[in-house]
Amino acid sequence: MRHFSYVDDKRASRLFHKLPSPISIDSPPEHVAAALGATLYSPGTRPTLAKDVVKQAKHGCLSMVLCLEDSVPDDAVEFAETNVAEAMQQLAAKSSGSKRPVLPLLFIRVRTPEQLERVAGLLGPGLDLLSGFVIPKYENSDGVADRFFEALGRVQRNYGQDGSNGARRLRVMPILESPRMIHRETRDDTLSGIVDVTKAHREDVLAVRIGATDLSSAFSLRRSRDLTVYDVKLVSSVIADVVNVFGRPGDDFVITGTVWEHFHNAERLMRPQLRMTPFQDANEAQLRQKLLLKGLDGLIREIALDQANGLLGKTVIHPSHVPVVHAMSVVSHEEYVDALSVVGDVGGGANASPYRNKMNEMKPHQAWARKTLLRAEAFGVAAEETTFVDLLETSMR
Repeated sequence: MRHFSYVDDKRASRLFHKLPSPISIDSPPEHVAAALGATLYSPGTRPTLAKDVVKQAKHGCLSMVLCLEDSVPDDAVEFAETNVAEAMQQLAAKSSGSKRPVLPLLFIRVRTPEQLERVAGLLGPGLDLLSGFVIPKYENSDGVADRFFEALGRVQRNYGQDGSNGARRLRVMPILESPRMIHRETRDDTLSGIVDVTKAHREDVLAVRIGATDLSSAFSLRRSRDLTVYDVKLVSSVIADVVNVFGRPGDDFVITGTVWEHFHNAERLMRPQLRMTPFQDANEAQLRQKLLLKGLDGLIREIALDQANGLLGKTVIHPSHVPVVHAMSVVSHEEYVDALSVVGDVGGGANASPYRNKMNEMKPHQAWARKTLLRAEAFGVAAEETTFVDLLETSMR
């Protein structure tokens, strides 16, 4: 797949200075992690799961999680396992024909190490379409993370998905959402244990995710659509600490943004969070109104804050969120030329930016430049005259 592949060539050439690069299940893991974008969660109990996967891929979704955990009632777990396995087998059958559907990167969110192994055994040929598993409640105070990696290792060896001899490697995305992470007296030790076990299994980890819903629930909190996760100080402090230990240059972990769980507008308490001028300048006042009516202005603000705090991509629960996340992930032309002017120049010094509006420092901005160019590979670079309004309009066609 490729982000914005649904845009015709003529329009794409106007919108983009550099098109996004194609991403597949076999792409280098750092490229896959950077290109996850809006990872759409779908309950494993949905009756039309295979059709839903194909439909969302056509609409630009590049990564999906088929969930067997919190979105599935405890008494429906067995049905969900069977339903997910059958959906994966249906997709595998379609993929073997002459008209192969384009599929997103697919992950299964499991509850336990035992379920991970059991589900892998149920998938049959569908295992070949799987990119990996999502591990919930990830921490290692009782060795549960170690047991997940042990289970993954057995699946990799038993089904030839360990990356050896040119084979594809199944990977995991752990979700940091344990109450021990948000409680002040256990946070440091918990994060230290998480970092140690994750680095020990670095080749098996694609990206690190943060579970804001579970973290909030530890204090009976839930944010409204008028607020971002960064307004919930208990949770934002955890995000800051996660970035502190996982976001250091050299480790190269992709940390994804927390879930946005609202998808229809309701009564507003706060003012809208989208300036009118950019939409008027682009003659897109109706688009602004559409975003406000869907309550997506809060999502846009939260994505901007995610990126400012070192997060890339986002967990979403509704298809309407996907195009917004992807439009906001495109690298601006200004960011791109700044990154090019910095990267590789390790001799030091400082110069005015190519846009002549800021200072680029060669040594301090190296890590930022490399990260920006990786995002540019995944999401492309906007043309010099392209604004975020243009990208939103194109994405929300």
